[in-house]
Amino acid sequence: MELYGYQEEVVERALQRENIIIWLPTGGGKTRAAVYVAKKHLENTSKAKVVVLVNKVHLVDQHYKKEFKPHLGPNFKLVPVSGESDTKDFFGKVVQDSHVVICTAQILYNALMNKEENKHVELSDITLLIFDECHHTHKEGVYNKIMGCYIEKKLKGERPLPQILGLTASPGTGGAKILERAVDHVLQICANLDSAIVSTKNCASELKKKVPRPMKIFDIVEKRPEDPFGDHLKWMMQLIHEYMTIPPDFRLRECGTQEYEADVVLLEQEGVKKGKRLLAQCALHLRQYNDALLVNDTLRMSDAYSSLEEFYLAKSQTAIDGTDVFLVGLFQENQRKLKKLAGDPRYENPKMFKLESTLLRQFGPGVQSRGILFSKTRKSTRCLNDWVLNNKALQDAGIKAAILTGAGNGINYMTQNEQTDTIRKFRNGSLNLLISTSVAEEGLDIPECNLVVRYGLLTNEIAQQQATGRARAADSQYSVVAQKGGREERRELLNECLEELTGKAIAKVQEMSLQQFDRKINALQKEAVICRKFAESRQREKSSRNTADSVKLLCRNCFKPVASGSDIRIVEDAHHVIINPDFKRHYKVGGQMVLPKSFEDWEPGRTINCNNGSCNMKWGFEIKYKKIALLPNIAIKSFALDTPEGRRTVKKWKDVSFIAENFDFVDYCKDNFPDL
Repeated sequence: MELYGYQEEVVERALQRENIIIWLPTGGGKTRAAVYVAKKHLENTSKAKVVVLVNKVHLVDQHYKKEFKPHLGPNFKLVPVSGESDTKDFFGKVVQDSHVVICTAQILYNALMNKEENKHVELSDITLLIFDECHHTHKEGVYNKIMGCYIEKKLKGERPLPQILGLTASPGTGGAKILERAVDHVLQICANLDSAIVSTKNCASELKKKVPRPMKIFDIVEKRPEDPFGDHLKWMMQLIHEYMTIPPDFRLRECGTQEYEADVVLLEQEGVKKGKRLLAQCALHLRQYNDALLVNDTLRMSDAYSSLEEFYLAKSQTAIDGTDVFLVGLFQENQRKLKKLAGDPRYENPKMFKLESTLLRQFGPGVQSRGILFSKTRKSTRCLNDWVLNNKALQDAGIKAAILTGAGNGINYMTQNEQTDTIRKFRNGSLNLLISTSVAEEGLDIPECNLVVRYGLLTNEIAQQQATGRARAADSQYSVVAQKGGREERRELLNECLEELTGKAIAKVQEMSLQQFDRKINALQKEAVICRKFAESRQREKSSRNTADSVKLLCRNCFKPVASGSDIRIVEDAHHVIINPDFKRHYKVGGQMVLPKSFEDWEPGRTINCNNGSCNMKWGFEIKYKKIALLPNIAIKSFALDTPEGRRTVKKWKDVSFIAENFDFVDYCKDNFPDL
């Protein structure tokens, strides 16, 4: 393997068995440098065991096939392991029998926690541990949980421990805007990874030549002079404000902003807690109108109208009381007016015209261009893709676009195979524009682009630097389409300052003497262990504050009591199911739930919804466990909890105030199938 001079410089300390974080820009060859370190480590270490951690499933195969296998495959045994691999169930044995394992971080963490022989792994089994995109090693992230185990062993003097190698294009500033605090953030990342941070000093000019910065262009538009569609939405929202009677101690900020969305989310929770359905439902509808305003600000008016139409089409079938009649009626009375305004080209979003000209600047008949258009949400990528497909000027320019979003469950997600196929088509030229969420910012093996456009985005400096690094072709452009003086433009300018601040903070850390650096890192690590133990203690206390039978579950939409906490069991440490057969009389089943992958012990059944009158609240779906037990698998966000301290809502099961028992298949069968 041959490295560039700057790569040789940044791996030097790693080859001396030091723990380091390699800081190189996107496209600078961090992964190739890591492969080189792994190769030398395997050649020079007795009983070497290398584990490469990634934070996204698709990166397992990508790193295996594109980087590690070509260089290490002939002489060493490499195994990729993800949640979709059968080998994950024997992970301990896989590590034992392999030289290099490439896996998602969650799989390693599960193995560290699991005590079964075939699944368990000790950190002492590993000699080199590589963290891809290591800036994610913070707070409650799984990278930091793994390193938390490492730090505790280190402070207790337990050895051996693996050598650590981190890779990042930017550790960021952690939200800090002054140098001192930014230095603290970089030191915290170093402490979390027990590593020094290294970058090129002697070969900076070579790096700059290898990874040139794209030309940055602010494609700024003036504010829309008239917006009768948006004004009408705000007028309708005001009618809802007057109908609901907002509590005097509650202040709603400006409509059409993220702040307003946060306010109505809290207002809905307040309505649920106080048992005030009118307040909760009005808040839910206001969130939809606010979302339409945000869409109207970024996309086409027709996209904003369609989002409301889709919402109210479902709501018109589920009226429970006068509140629903008022809210649905308000939309229906104004539907024709909204549709007419949304179709008036005089008031169309000027950002869309600017985006069109930005794309046409790089694309045209006979022009070989390749670009990525970054947008915030999966919904916005779908709308933009539809716009491109139906825009004659863009089609005449030869733009062949496709969506790229994160993989997951549900109709709005891509499968991993769909992701791979889209990138393959982009690489071979049958596609030349990806319309992507943040999934394309880091990690993915995407060819060099000569255009990157950020559209309607408010992100931090790390995401901005990652996106910039995608424009690596010669004479490439990085465009920010934004309203003059708007939040996107201000955030982009702030991120430029934060990027510069990150560099200064890293330089300050690198200037520290070894003794000063070690002293700082050691203090931060001791503090982190204390804070983690305190947080775990608080979480245990919180999760056992109530007994399971003292908590009742209510439908979050109609407030009907439907189950007790004692009815809940946990299947495979993940799925919360109701075992009480009486629960079935509270729900109705819908269509078959389709998931993008299959599971060993269970399969999805039909969707389940509340059957109280016209409520129809989505609760989850049935699962068939071991082909025998049909169990309703519920989402806690669809329920309110009546506890001894009062009614409350939670987003995730880990936040409930009682402990649910694990599902016992044998006991379940004895109770429900006595003849077996």
